[in-house]
Amino acid sequence: MDVLARVLGQRLSDTLGQPFIVDDRPGASGTVGSEFVARAAPDGYTLVMGNNATHATNESLYPNLHYATLRDFAPIGLAATVTNILVVAPNLPMHSVAELIAYAKARPGNLNYASSGSGSAAHLTGEMFKLMTGTDIVHIPYKGAAPATTDLLAGQVGLMFASAPSVFQYVKAGRLHALAVTSAARWQSLPDVPTMAEAGVPGFTSEVWFGLFAPAGTPRDIVGRLNAALLKTTAGADVRAKLAEEGFDVTTDTPEEFRAFIAAEITKWADVIKRSGAHVD
Repeated sequence: MDVLARVLGQRLSDTLGQPFIVDDRPGASGTVGSEFVARAAPDGYTLVMGNNATHATNESLYPNLHYATLRDFAPIGLAATVTNILVVAPNLPMHSVAELIAYAKARPGNLNYASSGSGSAAHLTGEMFKLMTGTDIVHIPYKGAAPATTDLLAGQVGLMFASAPSVFQYVKAGRLHALAVTSAARWQSLPDVPTMAEAGVPGFTSEVWFGLFAPAGTPRDIVGRLNAALLKTTAGADVRAKLAEEGFDVTTDTPEEFRAFIAAEITKWADVIKRSGAHVD
């Protein structure tokens, strides 16, 4: 997310004629920086680059969260998405989602999947897969995507819903089998890999997304101006090329569309978290 914020910040500075300073405030799954912006003056000068965790799933995972996305923020617009790839270890025999489901159903509780940590997108996507396919697959949380991928490559864990940039090189090299992407459309870098819907799980979508937010109460004309600047910035060929190198797909919308999208995301993942019992450690 830091790369995305810095690329967009530099171009937004040029578009608006105002310096954009990227102030990285990590901690508590991004809630520290988000809470700071939620309490900032609603004048359009303090923004946050939020994502599917900070502004959707965290509301269900952290009961003591000190902000609510739709109450405390003015959504400006979606900026980019990153698809996930369902990849399986090289020592497993399946080469399609249908084969994976059949394999898992024939061996309930014997297959496992890795994630970068409890409550991560990889974890929740895996739980949604189990709910939608009626499979029993054991979750193995790791402390980050790197060790999870290492064990997946070694066949120590069976599968993973991994962010596309983190496993693309291994898929291209034939070291991991890509069964499907979790975006609504096929990923341009792996055009032969089907979507989950095409692979037999209709309605299954899960993407890491990033968007700009201002504090609630920011005047509509300021939100509109910031959205227009974001659209102009992300339309630039140089920006799109740079972000594509990092695995981002530029995805934009209006403030109203973004708010509706977030509301749907909050509801969707709240249901997955409740039904699966997913929680953070």
